[in-house]
Amino acid sequence: MKTHSVRARGQDLLPLFPEHSSVTPDGELLIGGVGVTELAERFGTPAYIVDEAGLRNQARRLRDGLTARRPNSEVVFASKSFPCLAAYQLVAAEGLAIDVAGAGELVMALAADVPPERIYLHGNAKTTAELTMALQAGVGTVVVDNFDDIDRLESQVGPAARPQRVLVRIIPGISPDTHESQSTGGDQSKFGLPADQAREAIARIRANSRLQLDGLHLHIGSQILATEPFARATEVLGSIAALGTFDVYDIGGGLGVRYTLQDEAPTVEQYLDAITAAAAAYLPAGARLVIEPGRSLVARSCVTLYRVTTVKRTGRTFVAVDGGMADNLDVALTGQPFEAAIATRMTDPPDEVVDLVGRQCESGDRLVAGLPVPAPAVGDLVVMPVTGAYTYTLANNYNGALRPPIVFCRDGRARLVAERETHEHVLALHRPARQDPIGK
Repeated sequence: MKTHSVRARGQDLLPLFPEHSSVTPDGELLIGGVGVTELAERFGTPAYIVDEAGLRNQARRLRDGLTARRPNSEVVFASKSFPCLAAYQLVAAEGLAIDVAGAGELVMALAADVPPERIYLHGNAKTTAELTMALQAGVGTVVVDNFDDIDRLESQVGPAARPQRVLVRIIPGISPDTHESQSTGGDQSKFGLPADQAREAIARIRANSRLQLDGLHLHIGSQILATEPFARATEVLGSIAALGTFDVYDIGGGLGVRYTLQDEAPTVEQYLDAITAAAAAYLPAGARLVIEPGRSLVARSCVTLYRVTTVKRTGRTFVAVDGGMADNLDVALTGQPFEAAIATRMTDPPDEVVDLVGRQCESGDRLVAGLPVPAPAVGDLVVMPVTGAYTYTLANNYNGALRPPIVFCRDGRARLVAERETHEHVLALHRPARQDPIGK
């Protein structure tokens, strides 16, 4: 089938869609060679549609780009951004390690056959049960966030076990330009330890033969649209001379992506240039550099497909779809702007400005305000690009919504990799109320 490049609100929208997107001559969007009409008929809406080859390519760009600039390095997928079994398998197959931030993500990684030694366990409030699970599984690295982590590790790592490798997370005192909820490196952050406490933690770990201190970790935030904060964070890691020198320096993730036509985000190449130049200047020459991309790895590879249920003109035109803040909480949570388009009329010029809204009973359930579209109608398919990061992660059951499925598309074929939640799934978690009065 002959196709041409995506055109919606002009050719400039093309970079927002997945790498393998195209449009048929009659204006229908294809993801990975599969048309949105077929996807809606087979899998329903709303649905998360992933360009499988595009996701794989982005993993390779990060992996190959980093190792070409600094051979002694490692890319770790921050799986909290997209905890999908197929995604774990794909990025692990591309040679990336996996970062988990809780027992649920650890279970997913292990179920995806990720080698345990390639897993990093994070968290500012790790429970005893989570650490027990991690140690029993043979997790490679535990990122120590606090002294309670050390207490639990000291009590659980047996004398016959291999020493547990750890990194100590520090507070770098860097607050990048991002939403307050996504800033994690400032002095008031709940994550990590200040330098004086980190020094104490390091001494304590080194005194315990059952723990092996590999190095330091930090993370400054998410959706950061400049390279300078990452370079500065790398400098901080290498400049705290009082903490000593180490074999491993993990600078976390946080590289932002372009969500709208107005956004300007660093390329992967610009980001890697900045951090490796800083590493060359401030870190020991032989030390291993670790990065933890999440959003920058998965965001662009996915779109969310909706169907229009209502068009209402009351002085403003509201186009309501069958999803909303239950499947994309990021808009209401952080105010993150998105773009959208009518997916079967991608080449039609816009003739109306609308507010794209969801079905949840909140005024804040406004997906896109002031969106130019061709005349909308009930039944239209609407596509929202750049939804691979944190949408599935934060999906919820508000107003009884059901978590959407995840569909991977590649070479004209679509496959279901996560089922749509059903009412039966939800009801199975509940028990009927007691028939006798409470307390009897």
